[in-house]
Amino acid sequence: MQAPEITDIHAYLKQHEQKELLRFLTCGSVDDGKSTLIGRLLYDSKMVYEDQLAAVKDASKKHGTTSLKDEGSDFDPALLTDGLKAEREQGITIDVAYRYFSTTARKFIIADTPGHEQYTRNMATGASNCQLAIILIDARHGVQTQTRRHSFIASLLGIRHVVVAVNKMDLVDWSEDRYREIKADYRAFIANPTQPLDLPDLHFVPMSALLGDNVVNPSEHMPWHRGGTLMHLLETVHIASDRNLANFRFPVQYVTRPDLNFRGFAGTLASGTVAVGDDITVLPSRKTSRVKSIVTYDGDLPRAQAGMAPTITLEDEVDVSRGDMLVHPDDLPEVGQAFEAHLVWMDEQPLKLGAAGAGRYTLKHTTTTAPAQVSALRHRIDVNTLAHDADADTLELNGIGRVVVELARPLAFDPYPKNRGTGAFILIDRQTHNTVGAGMILGRTDAARQTALSRIAAGFAGAADTDRTRSLVPADERAQRLGQKPVCVWLTGLTGSGKSTLLHALERRLFDEGRTTFVLDGRSARLGLSSDLTFSARDRAENLRRAAEIAKLTTDQGLITLCSFLSPTAADRDTVRDIIGADRFLEVYIQADAETAKARAAERADADFAMNAFSDLAADYKPPSDPALTLNTTDQDVQTCLDALMALLSDRGVIGG
Repeated sequence: MQAPEITDIHAYLKQHEQKELLRFLTCGSVDDGKSTLIGRLLYDSKMVYEDQLAAVKDASKKHGTTSLKDEGSDFDPALLTDGLKAEREQGITIDVAYRYFSTTARKFIIADTPGHEQYTRNMATGASNCQLAIILIDARHGVQTQTRRHSFIASLLGIRHVVVAVNKMDLVDWSEDRYREIKADYRAFIANPTQPLDLPDLHFVPMSALLGDNVVNPSEHMPWHRGGTLMHLLETVHIASDRNLANFRFPVQYVTRPDLNFRGFAGTLASGTVAVGDDITVLPSRKTSRVKSIVTYDGDLPRAQAGMAPTITLEDEVDVSRGDMLVHPDDLPEVGQAFEAHLVWMDEQPLKLGAAGAGRYTLKHTTTTAPAQVSALRHRIDVNTLAHDADADTLELNGIGRVVVELARPLAFDPYPKNRGTGAFILIDRQTHNTVGAGMILGRTDAARQTALSRIAAGFAGAADTDRTRSLVPADERAQRLGQKPVCVWLTGLTGSGKSTLLHALERRLFDEGRTTFVLDGRSARLGLSSDLTFSARDRAENLRRAAEIAKLTTDQGLITLCSFLSPTAADRDTVRDIIGADRFLEVYIQADAETAKARAAERADADFAMNAFSDLAADYKPPSDPALTLNTTDQDVQTCLDALMALLSDRGVIGG
């Protein structure tokens, strides 16, 4: 049944205006067929003008890289997007090409990105505003270096939806076995135990972009594929929940003052929603007010949301300037003069660390700019293996690493995984004005924290206790107020022995009895406190040192601190005991036979994809020789173990009776 013909131009425009917009990019290795795919999408969806097609046919005779035998296919689809003279002459994509088309379901903006390694920065640029990535793989060659590189960048940039298009299936005789082999190889790569890629919505499509199989129309050559065509995926993938509507962030672009009676703040909502009457905090000054009106060209609105560009007026005459950020007072972003970030280096000149004149940059973040320097390179990432090189001292063109960025003034930001709009930035060279780096913020790193860590490290070397800040609240007063004595209960045992289960069960029991506790487990520490560490022996020791320092601070505050860490060696546990203090340290060995522990660990890893990143499963473990308590979870149930733990705390005078 044909759709009714639209004769009213205004109704037609309104219909297209209300369509959902999907921005996507094509990426992958050289000659995997990215430009050809886009050309096929445009041609099969009837989005190519006759004169444009005629010009492409003429160009195909001179520069075409394909030879089609099918009647009516006398043109190279890649030339619909490879518009530069150099691109046509070489048969490659150099710059990012943008194309626009629509169907009855959606509007689309396509970014055709280069496949050559030297143009990786162009790929990152094209991907920065996309919601979906199509990663092409040549069925003859399988997963290549650039396939891995582009997949990693897509993960870094927070692209949630990825379609792996196994192209040129016609050149492998439409082999289902070859398709499944490539699919398995790709899944193995993104599940890398060192750094698994965050690609939550992953799809696979076997296709031939040149012949059109499974692009817009289903393929008669691959009846074994029942996952739909590429166009079907593009039209139906769910993107409505991708926008962050929870965290209101309004970077002020400029202050508008058309007359003495009006003062508004113009900009685009990076995320969240705002309504008339909402309380507002201005960052970084932290001045407060309330939204008076939300003004647009079409009139005042009661509410605005992410993506809209209104002018906001406030009830009070507070000082707001370009680069400031309006937020809700109960949902503040991080504010600081230093942060850690993943950085993609995009300049011919390598990254320069430190405060030397040649190493100073300008940071551009939302609507603000600030002098900046990259003070440290935590590690460089090898995109082929996803391994971390902690000995690297710079980033070359197209290099990717984890860095510390320091600023000349406070900046309001969010971690990039939480909010792409306020978690991204670029670095600009002050001398050449070139954009030299694109970054994704991971979290705050302030000078005070670095100083504290330095002092802690010095303390291990024998620094005096006077280096630490002394509290004016004595320990006995804290104990009297809380009705408990501070202690750290350190649960150690094999992965899968039941440490975490007992940890949280003990927390619940103590809470029910009116005790005040603090809980820290190895998994949470790895995801936050020690997210920058690997599983090398040195980094394992550093992870435990950090956990011990946290446990010391919480026991200093009079809390019953409950910790669950593998801590595989006696030396590890002795270091923890020395930091916390032997008189406030209770070592509890959670014992389980190796077969039971292994089965539990495997079950948890299957239930939680993130567990694949935890290499503790392979660590050697040395049981403690003289623990305060040993619990065998193979033979004892949770209740029995809990009773024994509570008895231990009572016997040691931590809790009464």
